[in-house]
Amino acid sequence: MNRPEWKQALLGCAGAVVFGAVMPLYSYSLGSLPEVYFLGDDGLIRSKTRLYSLVFFGIAIVCIVANIVQHYNFAVMGERLTERVRSQMLAKILSFEMGWFDLDSNSSAAISARLATQATKLRSLVGDRMSLLVQAGANAALGFSLSLSVSWRLALVMMAMQPLIIASFYFKKVLMTSASRKARKAQAKGSQLAGEAVANHRTVTAFSSQRRVLELYAAAQAGPRRDGRAQSWVSGGCLSLCQCSNTGSMALALWYGGRLMAAGLATPTHVFQVFFMLMTMGRVIADAGSLTSDLAQGGDAARAVLDTLDRDPLIKDDHDGGIDKRQKNTSKKEIVRGAIEFRDVRFSYPTRPDAAVLDGFSLEIGAGKTVALVGPSGSGKSTVIALIERFYDAQRGSVLVDGRDIRSFGLAHLRSRIALVSQEPTLFSGTIRDNIMYGDEQSTEDEVVNAAKLASAHEFISGMEGGYDARVGERGAQLSGGQRQRVALARAILKNARILLLDEATSALDTVSERLVQDAVDGMLQGRTCVVVAHRLSTVHKSDMIAVVKNGKVVERGRHAELIAAGRGGMYYNLIKLQHGVSPSPSPIDVEAN
Repeated sequence: MNRPEWKQALLGCAGAVVFGAVMPLYSYSLGSLPEVYFLGDDGLIRSKTRLYSLVFFGIAIVCIVANIVQHYNFAVMGERLTERVRSQMLAKILSFEMGWFDLDSNSSAAISARLATQATKLRSLVGDRMSLLVQAGANAALGFSLSLSVSWRLALVMMAMQPLIIASFYFKKVLMTSASRKARKAQAKGSQLAGEAVANHRTVTAFSSQRRVLELYAAAQAGPRRDGRAQSWVSGGCLSLCQCSNTGSMALALWYGGRLMAAGLATPTHVFQVFFMLMTMGRVIADAGSLTSDLAQGGDAARAVLDTLDRDPLIKDDHDGGIDKRQKNTSKKEIVRGAIEFRDVRFSYPTRPDAAVLDGFSLEIGAGKTVALVGPSGSGKSTVIALIERFYDAQRGSVLVDGRDIRSFGLAHLRSRIALVSQEPTLFSGTIRDNIMYGDEQSTEDEVVNAAKLASAHEFISGMEGGYDARVGERGAQLSGGQRQRVALARAILKNARILLLDEATSALDTVSERLVQDAVDGMLQGRTCVVVAHRLSTVHKSDMIAVVKNGKVVERGRHAELIAAGRGGMYYNLIKLQHGVSPSPSPIDVEAN
């Protein structure tokens, strides 16, 4: 995924190699410096001092350039990878079927956190971590080679101690990082409690619960205090052992270097050069080794990202241009007339495969007709809406549109001919105009205003400060329920779809809002196929057909007058009586079910 940035990768690795190689050269020069103080010639001392000053100045310049090249190029790689991963993941997630989002692990909060954290971990893996590993590799390669060439005896002894030195630095850094992480985690509960108390201070004050909140906060701090005390003893002991081993290895290296000097096998300059090179190299390698947990997290994030990108949606658009290949030469208006038919459909949600929501559901809806689905909660009415939108596919049976299986249509084309208004419409943070134009982004201002008028929304929009440019807030929080519903209806009107799906569009509204919304709905039904899900039966009297759904099947169908004429033996008649406050006698259907 970072292939387009191969030039930055090469430059970044080159910068890391140069900076990694600078450290052994710096240590080599630092080890050569003490001999200058023991020279007898003042002129030679000045000359050597000037030389080493220029050497260190040159090393500083090289370090600056190498660091800029290394970190800039790896940062560019990481940021572009982050953008690419997030955009591709979001595009892939938006293509998944609704069943994937029904899983607890794929909630909106979990997906948002995944987009934020996994891409960041990948960026850290590709940028900071990779650069440090390349830098440590160059440091080790040059440091070992140079130290062996200077004094191989002392170099071999110090190399044998390198694991101990590396371990001491590694555990020191890991322990400090772990202690800091545990401290933050331990304080999280207390911070959450304090945040809730401050955010809900009115409730706390109303119940005079200040003392209780303080007691809960003290109890929340007891565990972290106990864990912190134990952690401090463990960390202190481990850090002292690490420091002791590090100091001990240094003492051993200097002692053995002195023995070599006494035996004439090494000069003081050689001893200092090897000592400084291998000691600083141990610190660099330890820093790289301490990244093992970060590398593991980056690997896990990479696997999670690739799992998401490689997953094929169960419901996907396989048709070019969103139209069935057999129908490419046919105009879109002729393809979808709006006739809908359910043939012996059986369906259960992916999260509850054993519970059949629809079981043998069959229903015919003529083009341009309005059909109302009524019945008790949980009978499968909203599921019918979801199957028409093809949010899910039936496990058995088929859903037909204009006599063709709904799966033969391209998803984009099919859904462009369907408008959905749900019980709790979703409005996006932005202006009223933006939310209405979500139905058709190419609409003109006159078309937007006309759609708002048909939805009985123009009057309240014009009365707001800013009019159509007024912001609705997050999820439409600045609008009332009736206003949100009418904006959603205007959005559906602007879409000018052949099939209109209304899922409890007025059930959550007050009487005045319901009347306004219902008038707007009645104006939308002309010339469209409409499927209405309603609990308030007073809103469906004018429907061309009313289908009573129970236990995933259509148990009654007909016009309002026909179903009422069935009397107490009909389920629709009993539902009407219940909503009017009259307790009817049990219907034969209920008796049989019992």
